[in-house]
Amino acid sequence: MTSSTTLPNMETGLHERDRAGVQDFVLLENYQSEDAFIDNLRKRFQENLIYTYIGQVLVSVNPYKQLPIYSDAHIKEYRNKHFYEMPPHVFAVTDNAFRSLIEENRGQCVLISGESGSGKTEASKKVLQYIAACSGHQTTVEGVKDKLLKSNPVLEAFGNAKTNRNDNSSRFGKYMDIQFDFKGAPIGGNILNYLLEKSRVVAQMGGERNFHIFYQLLAGADDKLLQELRLERSLDSYNYLTDGLNGSVSSINDADYFKQVQQALAVIDFTAEEQREIFGIVASILHLGNIGFKSQDETSEGNAQVNSRDLVVTVARLLGVNASELEAALTHRTIDARGDVVTTPLNVELANYARDALAKAVYDRLFSWLVQRLNISLQAKEARGSRNHVMGILDIYGFEIFKTNNFEQFCINYCNEKLQQLFIELTLKSEQDEYRREGIEWIPVEYFDNKVICQLIEEKHKGIISILDEECLRPGEPTDRTFLEKLTQQLAEHHHYVCHEKAPIQVQKVMGRNEFRLVHYAGEVTYNVNGFLDKNNDLLFRDLKETLSKAGNQLVRACFPEQELRSKKRPETAITQFKSSLNNLMDILMCKEPSYIRCIKPNDLQSAGVFDDQLVLHQVKYLGLMENLRVRRAGFAYRRSYELFLQRYKCLSKNTWPNYKGSGGAKMGVQHLVRDLGYDNEQYKLGETKLFIRWPRTLFDTEDAYQAKKHDIAAIIQANWKGLLQRRKYLKLRAQVIVLQSYCRRRLAQQAAKQRREAADKIRAFIKGFITRNDAPNGYNDEFIANAKRMWLLRLAKELPSKVLDKSWPPAPGHCQEASTYLHRLHRLHLARIYRIQLTPQRKRQFELKVLAEKVFKNKKNNYASSIPAWFQDDRIPKEHIQRINDFVASNFGSEQLKYQSACTKFDRHGYKSRERFILLSNKAVYVLDGKSYKQKHRLPLDKIDFTMTNHNDDLMVIRIPLELKKDKGDLILIIPHIIEFSTYIIDTVGTADIVSIVDRDSLEHNVVKGKGGVIDIQTGAEPGVVRDKSGHLVVIAGQ
Repeated sequence: MTSSTTLPNMETGLHERDRAGVQDFVLLENYQSEDAFIDNLRKRFQENLIYTYIGQVLVSVNPYKQLPIYSDAHIKEYRNKHFYEMPPHVFAVTDNAFRSLIEENRGQCVLISGESGSGKTEASKKVLQYIAACSGHQTTVEGVKDKLLKSNPVLEAFGNAKTNRNDNSSRFGKYMDIQFDFKGAPIGGNILNYLLEKSRVVAQMGGERNFHIFYQLLAGADDKLLQELRLERSLDSYNYLTDGLNGSVSSINDADYFKQVQQALAVIDFTAEEQREIFGIVASILHLGNIGFKSQDETSEGNAQVNSRDLVVTVARLLGVNASELEAALTHRTIDARGDVVTTPLNVELANYARDALAKAVYDRLFSWLVQRLNISLQAKEARGSRNHVMGILDIYGFEIFKTNNFEQFCINYCNEKLQQLFIELTLKSEQDEYRREGIEWIPVEYFDNKVICQLIEEKHKGIISILDEECLRPGEPTDRTFLEKLTQQLAEHHHYVCHEKAPIQVQKVMGRNEFRLVHYAGEVTYNVNGFLDKNNDLLFRDLKETLSKAGNQLVRACFPEQELRSKKRPETAITQFKSSLNNLMDILMCKEPSYIRCIKPNDLQSAGVFDDQLVLHQVKYLGLMENLRVRRAGFAYRRSYELFLQRYKCLSKNTWPNYKGSGGAKMGVQHLVRDLGYDNEQYKLGETKLFIRWPRTLFDTEDAYQAKKHDIAAIIQANWKGLLQRRKYLKLRAQVIVLQSYCRRRLAQQAAKQRREAADKIRAFIKGFITRNDAPNGYNDEFIANAKRMWLLRLAKELPSKVLDKSWPPAPGHCQEASTYLHRLHRLHLARIYRIQLTPQRKRQFELKVLAEKVFKNKKNNYASSIPAWFQDDRIPKEHIQRINDFVASNFGSEQLKYQSACTKFDRHGYKSRERFILLSNKAVYVLDGKSYKQKHRLPLDKIDFTMTNHNDDLMVIRIPLELKKDKGDLILIIPHIIEFSTYIIDTVGTADIVSIVDRDSLEHNVVKGKGGVIDIQTGAEPGVVRDKSGHLVVIAGQ
């Protein structure tokens, strides 16, 4: 089959290579003409040839449609081919980097850059696709490859969003390191993420969407999961989905993508519990956006309170935090000022800010946790010997120029300035510097060095970042306008900074007073300073951090660790953190050999077949492609150190094979080698330490000769060795083989076939049984199920709880869940029965009274908790009075039974004078005795009276006496030391709790005589007591 058949729409034959422009811009005749450059790109784009070279830099134009050029057949065509032997393709760049990594042990990095919507993310996917296809099919390797490939859907779901320029725009930067073993098989990976655009969580521009995962969850989750998360599918129900129903886009199938995300999470070893927690956090953010606030008074500055507490409860449940604490943290702020802790309420504006800051922080930290969790799953199990076998893939946000550019665009464009500077250093400046260093004749090429812009942004003490941090940290009340004023004051004279005050009149007409403009390498960008300070401070109130650090949700607690709260160090600002991570990225990239893929967006409409010359020319300029082309035409296509070149190609010359031992070292050996290969003076130059080859064809011929020679040498060795072995075997076995050959082969073949068939059946049954070990019995998994049940029962027998309060229970496999539930219940009943049997009558009576007290007073009477530790006593009379009290009981009770007796204090109805009394409870009445004479003051039948107490931490009891008991006019006011105990005995005696009333008021009225009454006020203080205030009321001071 011809290559044109296997690879449609590709330049696979030599006669087809130049039918639509040239495949390498180095071959352009008028290589200094921008028009010729754009014309070549346009011709190739119109023929669906989206890839073109500039030397070893790949230029990729986004076709905005699927092209049939990424199949397994294409991968096979590009595998182990010279870089220039095949038409330009992302597979060629990847193969070249991959072979340099494995064969020459040089760390590689593929740098993918371009504007948003230019196809960077798709290019990174194709790089991963090629690496996965070329790295073998061992079981362990397949697992690593699956995880590497499946990491993309997860990161795209949580880090990508639809913008007005791109339906799948990366709103974060990603650098992925892939680690290989010596055979070229991937054994692990690591991902670094940069500057997630978390402001998108709470608001989006018109026509744009929030992050994909919100829409995927609502569209793809089943009804059970949505019900569990308290979600509904309507997009209009959530404030954080700004566009509402317009968020549904025909080109994006959110339901299918959600299933892909779930499958990817399972492949990357996320447990079901982790997935539930992840989706719970995503749902909590949607609910959080619906929490509104209102002012407690009619002014906008009044204290904020939550409109709907049900939403707070839902968010708290999903995050695993206390609802009351979350509500308080959303409406209050605690400030620690030099040891003085002050809690102040928030107004509605600050409460909204706190809510949005919480949503952004939760999502940002969830995303960072996801990346860390991916890295744990991708971590190489055996990293020994693979230190230099690392290939990096950088897919980071492209340059952005919007109608309104904010803090996020400033960070993104700063990142692109740094990457452009790296590109200049590694391809343009380093190219010239290397030639000068090697003593090679060089024609200088002028180019724009954007180092001046990088210094404008990041220079210490003088750059925009330093000024922004200084303004954020200074005392007083800094604002975005003061920051802009300080920028103008210090940078107004800089050629790449434009302020409103000193801008030309025409610029002032379109530029606001709250804006400044930077002249980037990619063009002028006007930034609006509104929100710069807030986004740079990235402030999340401490109350919210404390609440989340105590979450029951393990994932939330991991995102908000407690040690962060203990740190007194002020956290770095957002821009400083980004600058540090960006510099670290630059250090990483500088240590690797780069391969460049420069992505170009052909139009702003995301339409196939549309090529906007001006838009493309703008990108060609700021990507520095013309400068790169001029350097490549003025320089050499290939260079290697003498040692490496000689080591690889020494077999092509008799003077250097097997080792060069002449004088002059490796350089002289290379001179002998190129002379024997027939190089002329125009094809190469000798530098101080390296050989430079001008034309790629010269290198191709050398490599072809090397490959052919290598096969020749190997063939000679193999032929002699195989001939010797075969001759020996032939002489020894010739006689036996002729006789037995036909019979043995037949018999062995039959046996082997039978064994393979039996082995295959056993393996198939075993695998099917293992795979379905958690399913219903099917004939294959019976032994797995039986063994699981047996092992669980043995483990259960050793781990049964021995105490009635121990509610733990060993986990059970799926097939034993029902049995586990029954056994757990039976065991709990068994322990409870044993405990009840061992109870003495006295302890049983105490438990009955304690249970009764809990039922009546828990959460109703504040001092109930203090009554819990001690056992109840039915006799609280001091020893010196007990004999006189017993005499009274013996002489007056008759057939009545004494239930309880205690000392108490009575307060007169007139004047509230306190008097010592004894109170006795029988099965029929309450007796009140004089504290000195022991004479009966009152006998109150239980069926005629009732008792009233407050819910405060006091011992006050008012006995309501009806008028029909004429001897007792008015209510009885008592202070009873053990009021919970006394009340419990009353309820136990009467048999109903209705006789005791607990009121939730700060005052209590009582009857004095017919138609007249008094008031008892309840107050809280450090020392409990009873006094009479100036108003004549009795004041009972309850404990705190």
